Amino acid sequence: MTIYIALLHSIVLGAGRRVVMADLRATAERIGFRSPRTLVATGNLVFEADTENVADVEKALEQAFAADFGKHVDIIARNAGEWRRLAAGNPFPDAGVVEAANIVVRVMRTPLSMDVLPDLQRRCRDGEKIHIVNGDLWIHFPGKPSTSKLLSALTSRRLGPGTLRNWNTVRGLTAMIEA
Repeated sequence: MTIYIALLHSIVLGAGRRVVMADLRATAERIGFRSPRTLVATGNLVFEADTENVADVEKALEQAFAADFGKHVDIIARNAGEWRRLAAGNPFPDAGVVEAANIVVRVMRTPLSMDVLPDLQRRCRDGEKIHIVNGDLWIHFPGKPSTSKLLSALTSRRLGPGTLRNWNTVRGLTAMIEA
């Protein structure tokens, strides 16, 4: 048995329609994943599975999600060990609790190459800092992340499948796998 974290790229199904976390847990159970739990209503799922292959987990969840919700959504999964490594790799460890919402990681399906850094660094403004750690993109937004011009460069079309989570969520998911 392996503990996994799965992150939905979006929980928006259409105008005024969002994924309900109880329904997401039910989808995970339907395909044989055990003990599904969610963290906040933004598509963060922790569960147990027998498979050791992360790509199989992602594929199964994406297919089940499309069947149950009528829409494809990229789902990025990590096993517990990989998630701990991601959390330990935060290049901004001195950020306090207040700043945790302004530290964001783009968790990638395929590790980013360091070649993307120069273009992204040119887009940074007002003290924004970026680092690639183990293929994931970490960003420190000194201001409100939603107002950053950098966000428009963080698309799946440009970087490949991935999804953003703030440091509070990363810590919350880490606590869930440790419980």
